Amino acid sequence: MFGLVFVLAHAGALPTAAAVPVCALGTASFTWLFVALRRVRTPPAGGGGGAVPRRFGRSFFLVVAAEVAVAVAGFLVINLVFHAPRAAAPWLSLVVGLHFFGLAAIWRMPSLRLLAASTAACGAAGLVLASCGASLAVIATASGVAPGALLLGSVRWSLRTP
Repeated sequence: MFGLVFVLAHAGALPTAAAVPVCALGTASFTWLFVALRRVRTPPAGGGGGAVPRRFGRSFFLVVAAEVAVAVAGFLVINLVFHAPRAAAPWLSLVVGLHFFGLAAIWRMPSLRLLAASTAACGAAGLVLASCGASLAVIATASGVAPGALLLGSVRWSLRTP
């Protein structure tokens, strides 16, 4: 869901000729993933096979709380100190990317590190672009549309058959 939100929220900064196909592709990708995820078979509850790890326990909520605190603090500095609202979306992408490093650790999913690094890199690139005075469309593509595509792509990658 967050991948689609990133794409749709930032595609509006693009020219209409680019925004419409980007939104359509993002929506189609999300819809395909939603259907594919609904078809994935999960083992029945209590069916043996060992304990299922808790994905959304205390550690998860601590990572998310830290993410929210850092994001809000950054937004305040970006807007009240630097008066650079164009840096807000890149900041969010950087923070979201970094939070995936925490999730990779608590969920013992090293594969999330690639998503973390690439999403954080998009955010960092967007911050550089914003500080250099790049257009909003360029900033939105680098730090919004691209991370959204990475999020959607990572879900698609997780559905591959080994």
